[in-house]
Amino acid sequence: MKVHEYQAKQVLASYGVPVPRSEVCDNPEDAVKIADKLGGSVWVVKAQIHAGGRGKGGGVKLARSLDEVRKLAGEIIGMNLVTHQTGPEGKEVNKVLIEEGQNIEREFYFSILVDRATSTPIVMASTEGGMEIEEVAAENPDAILKVWADPAVGLTGFQARQLAFGLGLEGKSVNRAVKLMINCYNAFVGADATLLEINPLMLNAEGDVLALDAKMDLDDNALYRHKDIAAMRDLTEEDAKEIEASKHDLNYIALEGNVGCMVNGAGLAMATMDIIKLAGAQPANFLDVGGGATQERVEEAFKLILSDDNVKAVLINIFGGIVRCDMIARGVIEAAKSQHVSVPVVVRLEGTNAEEGLKLLEESGLGLVPVQGLAKAAEKVAEVVGG
Repeated sequence: MKVHEYQAKQVLASYGVPVPRSEVCDNPEDAVKIADKLGGSVWVVKAQIHAGGRGKGGGVKLARSLDEVRKLAGEIIGMNLVTHQTGPEGKEVNKVLIEEGQNIEREFYFSILVDRATSTPIVMASTEGGMEIEEVAAENPDAILKVWADPAVGLTGFQARQLAFGLGLEGKSVNRAVKLMINCYNAFVGADATLLEINPLMLNAEGDVLALDAKMDLDDNALYRHKDIAAMRDLTEEDAKEIEASKHDLNYIALEGNVGCMVNGAGLAMATMDIIKLAGAQPANFLDVGGGATQERVEEAFKLILSDDNVKAVLINIFGGIVRCDMIARGVIEAAKSQHVSVPVVVRLEGTNAEEGLKLLEESGLGLVPVQGLAKAAEKVAEVVGG
C-alpha cells in the first residue's frame, strides 16, 4: 500500500524522525491559514499524489507571501499532474501540503528497502540528493553508499556513522544523522514497510538533519497489525479495478495490452504473461486468483477482466494442484453466461480433474476454446487477437 508524503512523514515522526512542520489541506483558504499559523516568510506548496517527480511536473512550488500561497494552492489543487511515474494520463491533485520553508545547506538521498538477494534490509545514501536514484546509479554508481542491516540486530550505530561520514557530514551533524537513520530503520521495520525513501534528506544551516520529503510503501499482508496505517489508504489514488479485485482477495494489476489473463499462482501468472508476449500478443493484466480459488472468486475475476474495454481475448491458465479444474470450469461457465461474453476465451486446464473441466467447457455451448499445453494456448490467443 502506498501513502502520501504527509502520511509517510506522520509515520516517521512517530518514530522520532525530524520532519519540517506542515499541514495538509484541500482548498486555498485553508492553505493560507496553515501558512499563517506556521509563520515565517517562505512556504512550500506540495501536491499530494502517489507518484514521484512532482517538482518537475509543476506540483511543488515556493511561495514568498500568503497571497502567493493562495494562488499556488489554487493552481495545484485540481490540476492534472503528469510526471514520469504517473504516465501520460497524469493524476488529479486533491490535496496539497503546506510546509515551512527551510534554510537548506545541502541535500542528500536516503532509502531503505529489502534486498531480495540477501533477504536483508539494505540502507542506501548518496550525496546526490534531489535526483532520481536511477539516474545516479546509471551516471555515477560510486556515489551510492550501501550497508546491509542484520535483521537480528538492526541498523547499528557503526553502520549509520559509516553512511554519515560517507556523505561528508561533520561535527554535531554526524550524530544527528546517525539518530535519524536508526529511527528511520526502526520505522521501516516497525511499520512493516517495503520501501522508505527520503529524497532529499536535508542538512540545514544550523546543522540539523531533516526528512524534507518522504515516500513509504507498506506491506499489504501486514496491515492487519497497523490499523492506523491501513486507515491512510487513499482509494482515489488507486485503479478502480484493483480496488474491486482486493474486495475478493484477487491479486490484480492493470496493464496496457489486449489479452486478459486469469491464472492461479503468481509465478504461473508471470510465466503466462511472458509466453503471451513471446507469441506476439500483449497481456492486459496480471491476475492471480490464488491457489485455493473458489468458484465465486473465479466468476469475479472473469467479470473484472471483461470490464476492461481493451481486452480483445482472454487466456485462462489453471494448474489444478490445490484447486480443482472442474470447479474452475464451472466458475468460468457461470461468469460467461452472466457477462454475455463477446470476446474469444481460450482455456488451458492442467492437473486435478482437468479432463472433467475441459469436458464441461466443451459442452457449455458458449464458444469457449479449450486448449492443451501453455504454448499452444498462448499461440491460440495471439492468433484470435490478430484476427
